[in-house]
Amino acid sequence: MDALASNRRQFLKLLGTAAVIGSVSPDSLARSGLAMANPALKSNMLTILHTNDVHSRLDPFPMDGSRNAGKGGVARRATLIHKIRQEQVDGNPRHVLLFDAGDIFQGTPYFNLYKGEPEILAMNRLGYDAGTIGNHDFDGGIDNMVTQFGKASFPLIIANYDFKNTVMDGRTMPYKVFDKDGIRIGVFGLGIKPEGLIPRDAYKETKYLDPIEIGNDTAAKLRNEKKCDYVICLSHLGFKYNEPTVSDNVLAAKTKNIDLIIGGHTHTFLDAPVAVNNLDGQPVWINQVGFAGINLGRIDLAFERGKAVSSAGKVLEVK
Repeated sequence: MDALASNRRQFLKLLGTAAVIGSVSPDSLARSGLAMANPALKSNMLTILHTNDVHSRLDPFPMDGSRNAGKGGVARRATLIHKIRQEQVDGNPRHVLLFDAGDIFQGTPYFNLYKGEPEILAMNRLGYDAGTIGNHDFDGGIDNMVTQFGKASFPLIIANYDFKNTVMDGRTMPYKVFDKDGIRIGVFGLGIKPEGLIPRDAYKETKYLDPIEIGNDTAAKLRNEKKCDYVICLSHLGFKYNEPTVSDNVLAAKTKNIDLIIGGHTHTFLDAPVAVNNLDGQPVWINQVGFAGINLGRIDLAFERGKAVSSAGKVLEVK
């Protein structure tokens, strides 16, 4: 708990509101990799919303007195997302991107009966901009993934799964660049190692590629070739492990050019983004919001001249 509180304070100190940034010295801002905000310049505001491990939870949890009673549900999440999208910034609608970090499927009878169709159609209605693939998204088999993901109005982004020689070949993309009022946001996805988690006959000839190597290569391409101002990884690697398995914490520490990791798989409830320094000594922010659509992650960013000058993150309960 003390570690989470410390990370929350660090997040607000380095990347807090413009008022907080105004109170931080130029030297400390330079060390954090951020430019000092100039009130005379127009800021481009962007909000990142995110979910992970929703696991077919379309309805709220039942009112049975349990810990999560009454929480979650697609309808309530839709209402919350719509409200945020209606917010005004300088008299203009807020720019919003909505992402999911995998494990869309499996967990309620909806998946058992309909194999993922209502989950994808619900995400279409909510206006997701992109998602990545979790291990449970293979639970209906790779042929079912083709069928259900084919109904998505948003791209499935995954850079370290090679689907060549499978029916999923050509049906995903390694990354996507979003342009919001001149700010370029590069987004790529990384999935967990299938072996031991997914039955072989479910993922078939899918090849798992090293997420550290692919993460470094893809982030560098987005930053340098695609000229992205901000790079986000949608990760289903898991937040942190005691064993040497690649996690979001390991990914952040062993790569460059990633600004934010939106995580999944471990169902980790964070109350604020956590910072891990990358190979250049710059903070990479990691966030994850539990499971089952109980929470919605929100990160507000401000950019000036293509640099993130302020940021604030929080977790919103869906109830």
